[in-house]
Amino acid sequence: MSNDRIIRMKTVLARTGLSRSTLYRKIADGTFPAQVRISVHGTGWRESSVDRWIADPVAYREDRAE
Repeated sequence: MSNDRIIRMKTVLARTGLSRSTLYRKIADGTFPAQVRISVHGTGWRESSVDRWIADPVAYREDRAE
């Protein structure tokens, strides 16, 4: 089953337990999946990427090829 639906900020924060500022810091550091653009003013995250981070947050590094 593919978990590649797009989830929004509120869902990501609820599932990870991170604060908004921590989330953005981790994205900048490459230790959390980057957002994907879904419209002119909207972004979200691939659910599969967030699930990978949740499974092993310490070892996660953003794969720039994604």
